Parts: sequence; C-alpha cells; structure tokens
Amino acid sequence: MRLFVSEGDPGSLPVLAAAGRAQGRAELRISTVGPEERVVPFLTQPKVPVLQLDSGNYLFSTSAICRYFFLLSGWEQDDLTNQWLEWEVTELQPALSAALYYLVVQGKKGEDVLGPVRRALIHIDNSLSRRSCPFLAGETESLADIVLWGALYPLLQDPTYLPEELGALHSWFQTLSSQEPCQRAAETVLKQQGVLALRPYLQKQLQPSLLEGKAVSNEPEEEELATLSEEEITIAVTAWEKGLGSLPPLRPKQTPVLPVAGERNVLITSALPYVNNVPHLGNIIGCVLSADVFARYSRLRQWNTLYLCGTDEYGTATETKAMEEGLTPQEICDKFHVIHADIYRWFNISFDIFGRTTTPQQTEITQDIFQRLWNRGFVLQDTVEQLRCESCARFLADRFVEGVCPFCGYEEARGDQCDKCGKLINAIELKNPQCKLCRSCPVVKSSQHLFLDLPKLEDRLEEWLGKTLPGSDWTPNARFIIRSWLRDGLKPRCITRDLKWGTPVPLEGFENKVFYVWFDATFGYLSITANYTDQWEKWWKNPEQVNLYQFMAKDNVPFHGLVFPCSALGAEDNYTLVSHLIATEYLNYEDGKFSKSRGVGVFGDMAQDTGIPADIWRFYLLYIRPEGQDSAFSWTDMLLKNNSELLNNLGNFINRAGMFVSKFFGGYVPEMVLTSDDQRLLAHVTLELHHYHQLLEKVRIRDALRSILTISRHGNQYIQVNEPWKRIKGNEADRQRAGTVTGLAVNIAALLSIMLQPYMPTVSTTIAAQLQLPLPACSILSTDFLCTLPAGHQIGTVSPLFQKLENDQIESLKQRFGGGQLEKSLALKAKASRKPTDVETVTTDVETVTTAGPQQIKVLMDEVTKQGNIVRELKAQKADKNQVAAEVAKLLELKKQLALAEGKPLETPKGKKKK
Repeated sequence: MRLFVSEGDPGSLPVLAAAGRAQGRAELRISTVGPEERVVPFLTQPKVPVLQLDSGNYLFSTSAICRYFFLLSGWEQDDLTNQWLEWEVTELQPALSAALYYLVVQGKKGEDVLGPVRRALIHIDNSLSRRSCPFLAGETESLADIVLWGALYPLLQDPTYLPEELGALHSWFQTLSSQEPCQRAAETVLKQQGVLALRPYLQKQLQPSLLEGKAVSNEPEEEELATLSEEEITIAVTAWEKGLGSLPPLRPKQTPVLPVAGERNVLITSALPYVNNVPHLGNIIGCVLSADVFARYSRLRQWNTLYLCGTDEYGTATETKAMEEGLTPQEICDKFHVIHADIYRWFNISFDIFGRTTTPQQTEITQDIFQRLWNRGFVLQDTVEQLRCESCARFLADRFVEGVCPFCGYEEARGDQCDKCGKLINAIELKNPQCKLCRSCPVVKSSQHLFLDLPKLEDRLEEWLGKTLPGSDWTPNARFIIRSWLRDGLKPRCITRDLKWGTPVPLEGFENKVFYVWFDATFGYLSITANYTDQWEKWWKNPEQVNLYQFMAKDNVPFHGLVFPCSALGAEDNYTLVSHLIATEYLNYEDGKFSKSRGVGVFGDMAQDTGIPADIWRFYLLYIRPEGQDSAFSWTDMLLKNNSELLNNLGNFINRAGMFVSKFFGGYVPEMVLTSDDQRLLAHVTLELHHYHQLLEKVRIRDALRSILTISRHGNQYIQVNEPWKRIKGNEADRQRAGTVTGLAVNIAALLSIMLQPYMPTVSTTIAAQLQLPLPACSILSTDFLCTLPAGHQIGTVSPLFQKLENDQIESLKQRFGGGQLEKSLALKAKASRKPTDVETVTTDVETVTTAGPQQIKVLMDEVTKQGNIVRELKAQKADKNQVAAEVAKLLELKKQLALAEGKPLETPKGKKKK
C-alpha cells in the first residue's frame, strides 16, 4: 500500500495518526506530495490524502482511509462511532472550517474564532462527561477519536482555543495528543509552524458562511439560545395568541380500536417477554417502556393508535420451570402472566391489550400460516441430528445447551444464538456442549424435522427491504444486523421441536412435535390482537393503511426483521409487516450484568419495594436509554439526576410558576403584556417544542427528553432574570411586569405537563390537576406553544412534585441490590435448617461462615466458572490492565461468596515477603 499526504493539509493529520496506529499490520509506504500533484489518475482535481491499495484501487476520503487502517488493527465497527463520523462531517467541519478561516486567513482572534466552534466543543465535552468514558465511543480509542482529534488539532493545539471549563474535552484532547502516532502526524503536517502551516490550503477555500439554528444531532447538546429571525418570532406569537381554539377536536374513543381510512393508523408492539422470567430493568426499557412512550406520544398527536404486548408462554423454558415448581406448564404460565401484568401495571405501561400466546387463536393463526407456507413449497423436511441428554431423558431445546461458539469462541453461547457475535447456531455445532439442567455432556441423536426455506424466500425479503428501509426509522443497529445476516447468506431454519408444550404441527408424521417457539412466537402479536377483536385482520392484513412499529432489544432483531417477514411474505396473505423496527442496545447494572441467581440488579417486582415512585424509575431509565451503545444503571447517577434534573430544575420551575400565581395573584392567571423579550422566549420554547416533535417522530426517545429539561431551564432562567417576587412589591409597571412573567411561566409549566405525559404520566396528571388544565390541553399536544391558561384562569392547589433522594437511602439500596443479599439469604437458610455443628461452623480471625444448601452452592460454582472464563479471555486478548483487574476483583468476590456458602474459612490475602 502507498499513502499520499501533503504538508499543510488538515486531512492528512488523522490519516497519518491512524496509519501509525496500524503500523506493522501491513506493508505501507508513505509519500509526501505537493498540494497540486494529481495522485488519483481518474480525478480531474488534485486530491490528498489518498491511499492506494495493493489491488490498485484508491481511497481518497479521510474517514474511509482512517477506517481502513483501524480495521487492519482489529477494531470492530459500532453504531456510535458511525454517528460521531456523521456528526463530524455535518456539524463539526462547517464550524471548524469557519473558525480556521477567520484565524489564519482573516487574522481574527478570540471569540471571533472560538464563537463558530464553541457549540461543537461543548457538545463533545458533554458527551464525554455524561458517559464518564475517556473516549468518544467508550473505554477504548476508536476511529471517531482519531478523526475528530485530527480535525480539531490545528485549532486546539493553541491553549487559547481550548476553554478550561471544558475539562472532559481537555483531558480527551491531551490524552490523544500525547500519543506517539498523533505527535508524528502533527510534526509531518504542521512542520512546527502550528496552524499557520494550513494557510496555503485555507486560502484556496471559499469564505465560509455558517447556518444558524439547531439541527437534530445524534447527541444532546448544551442548550444555547439559537438566533431567531423576526419571522420565526412573529409566527410563534401568532400561534400563542390563538390559544386552545386552534386545537383540533378530540378523537372519539373507539372500542375496539380499529384502523380508519384516511387517518394515520399506528400499530405498536413490544417484544413478547418469556413468561417464566421476571423482567429486569433492562428488559423493561428495551421493550415495554420505550414502546409505551411512543404509544402515549402517538395518542397525544391524535394518531389512531393500538399498543399491544403479552407473555410468550410456549417452549422448553416453561416446561422446565414447571418441573422445578411441581406445576403443570399451564399453571406456571397462569402464575407468571399475573406477575408480568402486575409489574407493567405498576410501571404505568398503557397497553391497549396485554395478552398471551397459549390461546386457540394462536394455534389457528400459526397453523394457517404454516399450511400456506407448506402448500407453496417454502417448507422442507430433513433429518436433524439433535442433542439429547441421557441423564434427563429428553431432547434439549437450544436454550438449554451451552458451549463454545464455533464462530467467535465465546464460551457461554446458547444452542440457538451467540450473544457475543449475534450469529444463529445449530446446537450440535457448539464445542464442548453441556446440558444446562444437569451439566452432563449430551449425545447426538437423529429426528425428522421441518425447515423454513429461507434461501428460497431471500429475494422476496430483499425486495421488501429495498422498499421499506429507505425513509423508515429502523434503528442503525437493526439495519446492520439484518444486512450482516443477508451478507452471510440465509440458510434453511428448523421450525419444529421434539416437545409437548407448544403449538401442535398439523402434518401427518409430526403429531408428536410442536412448532419452535421462535417460529410462532412472533405470530403471537396477531393472535393477541385476535383475542382483542375478531376484526384483527384490519390491523394485520392491511399494509396499505397501517404503520407498524416494533420495539425490542437488539437480540430480537433477526426474528422480527427476517424470520417473521419471510414467513409472512411466503404465506402470501397480504400481512402487515414492520415499517419501523426500533432496537435498543443492552442496559447493564452498575459495572456488571443483571443476575437473578446472584441477587444483582433490580427486577420488575422489586422496584415497587424501594419506595421510589414508578415515574422516577421511568424518567431515569429513559434518560439512560441505550440508544446508540450499551448503557448502565447507576444508583449514584440516579440520585444525581433526580436531585438535579427533576427536583432542582423541572420541579423547581413548575412549583415556582404555580406558587407565584397562588401567592401574588390569588390563584388566578394574571394579564400578560408581552415585551419583545417575552416574544423571543415564546419563539425559543416553540423551537425546542419542534425539536421534541422531530426527535419523537424519529423515535429518538432519550434525546427528546432533553428538550423537556431544556425548556424548563429556559423557564428557570426567565424567572431568575425578571424576579417577579421583587417586582410585585414595586409600582404599577413593576406589578404588571410581575404578572406577565408569572402568566408566561405558568403557561410554560402547562406545556411541560403535556410534554411529560409520555415519560412521566403520573407527574403529568398531577401538574394538570394543580393547574386545572382544560381537557383539550391534557389530551392533545400541538406542534406550537399555545396559551392554554389565559388571564383569569383559576388554578388549583400547588405542591412539590418531587422528593430528594438521600445518600444513605441510595447506599442502602445499592447494597441491597448489589449481590450481598444472596450471601445473607444463604446463611439464613442454613441457619434456619438446624443448629450448626462444629463441622459446619468454622470460626477464624476473619469471620464466621455457615454452609449453604447444594443448590445455592451449585449456582455460585457456575458463576465462578463463568467469571473465570471472562478473565481468561481478557488475558488472552491482552486487554487493558484496569479492565482485567476489575474482572479479577469480581472473580475474587464470587470465590469469597462460594467459600462462605461451603463453610470454608476465608484465607487472608498473601502479600509479597520483604527481602
């Protein structure tokens, strides 16, 4: 390979840094050429940097060249990095080009240079601070870091233009600038001349003109008041003055909700949770809570909306749970369906239907789709070699086999899919398989099964995707997952299992088999709707009039974006297919994963016992929703967000606005005489409201929440600047001013109450009651900021909305849900069984330990084995020492818990002997 760069060319900086990072991975020759030299023969204009590949092809995009070098060094692509690269091109570069032009060509200094780029610098600083990560995409350096560093280095290498208050940005920039590849790149391109080395390059560029306003970006930015035109202000004031009269009439409620011709019909589903698993916070935010926000928003927009979910009840997991508890599968489903329903009811999830898959309608619809596929030649028969556990005397369902992934080597891959690389697996392909029930090694046996002929359906799927994806709101991870499957080529997929608990296969010779749960589980959406209304086909066989939004975590994407569409397309019955597939990344717990067996993390049935209201849980989970990358629940961060964003920002503003009306104006909204500053505030609130709508229409749920908090901050600042509590004591003009400020503030509070409804429905209802909002203002969210509380409107009793979370309260909850409770429960169980003997209790100078039962010990042994594998894998990969140390610490803690459970004395850590 040969890399062509040029002195004084800013694009050469990140390219050289990336090349230095990949040094030794391939033979590379670097040539420095003049800016006018034509390197690429088929380009009419000179272009550098350029990478000429050994194949003779050329790469001449800075980010494309950097990406190539990063891929050479073993870096794995991720969606967050792609979002940063898009932001760098669309947002950072225009601002940075202007700043450098003003500095180098026009000789400007100070704020004239920093002004155009300040917003972008704040954005980067906020992103780094919020994630508490040293780099833009996580704990390790990524392509995004090098590309952004290279773009910013010419300006920020002068400390004058690196604001001290942006500490996270400062640390990030210094870390990268101190690396040897970056230092060499800077020396080559800038030749110790600093930013002046770019003068010849910049003099050839057109004088930049920055566009004002706020674009929809991938990350929340520091709220700054945008520059507004007089036209925007006039439009905002006109809308405000129209008031409630401009709202459309309320849609009459239908029972059942059915599509209406000519209206926007929105069908929303949450991935069906397994009935025998109690959902944890990650399950809740990934599916039902995210979908609930969008469903509530859709109803506020007066869209004709149906939101459904239910429990997925068939499969071996249910059979096994029933065996463990001595119940029938149906009894276990009945028991856990109630648990799920209670959890979602407490979280205020607004299902129109919450059903289940163990119904006659599920059997009828599944068998009909199968028969149509069978009749059209899309189902194959074949002999399958399956894993059978002789100890348990049963064929093992995929999820009850674990082993080493044949593709990536992950040691805890399931028999159907690897959670690490995401590939589907046939259980017999696993290396070193184990039965999850008894840990014995299963044997391979043969059985006749049915397969969905996915290769035969691939062209139909590609054609459908080609029509669906452009202009849709499929999340980037969903698009990437489906495309990666298609790139690898689809293979026939087994759709039957040797089980009893499931939908029967209506085919001679297969009477003792049932459908594989992931063939028929997605048909559960249809059967649940059929239990709701016998006119279910108006939703599910009506693609021309229905917009289908499906919410899930990323591990469910292949089944919703590939298996279900292939089945429906092959059935040729005009089924409604997903228009917008919304997939989250994973939510972790503190610095690890949720684990019911280890007592780590908050599960749905536990949240209500914490004393923290459901709306606070909803707010925090949505605030940290894993949209672009995995995120983590943190008790400390939850305390901070509650006390700062809810108590001090949102709650403080709404309470003050209402209290001023009550205290100074007898509970009646005063007359408002708007000044030019007030009108400007109206326009700013309107602009933020438009931003909120833009984001939620694109299902950018987390970012839209920031718009609410931004408006609240504008309101707080407005009150602070105008000080109505002082003006009310002044002359007539001051009192009138106090009335205007109070009236405008309480109307902003009214707007916030309706904007909050999708996120915090109980709080929203409370605010509406305190302000005595008219019914239309509670039920319809306009795209404009309207005066919903005119002068003379009487409000109700105002009281605080939020309570402070205390450190000791949070520390107690942190310990309770941090795994320590397992230790205590093991000890208590052992103690309750009988008095300890000398053999069972061992007293040491460290602590007293009590043995636990064999089942609890087995759980801990499994966790120790898993954590040991993680540590070994990290060491083999030569991972960062701090990361290895953190995982080793977890392993030692698990070993300590195991020792306690087995009644063994804890060893005093051995230190090195002094010489």
